[in-house]
Amino acid sequence: MRTEVYSWRLSRELKTDVERAARLRKEPVSSILEMAVRDWLQKSAAENGEDAEEQRRLHAAAEACFGTMSSGKRIGSENVREAVRERLKKRYGR
Repeated sequence: MRTEVYSWRLSRELKTDVERAARLRKEPVSSILEMAVRDWLQKSAAENGEDAEEQRRLHAAAEACFGTMSSGKRIGSENVREAVRERLKKRYGR
């Protein structure tokens, strides 16, 4: 189900071409545009050597590092560096 809206400006000639293609295929303009964008994204990824599975793996690994610090005491952003260094020192002895 499509729930997001995205709009952009096209030249009159491109708009006419898209509408003509939609009429010939007997599909809504939105379907034609979605197919075109999906095709472009796939071609772009292949040209850039992007591997979707590799990206998913990297994102999953990075998610393990996301979070917040809970020290039990209020520390301002200016003290975060010291708090992180202290925790690393305790954990890894560095």
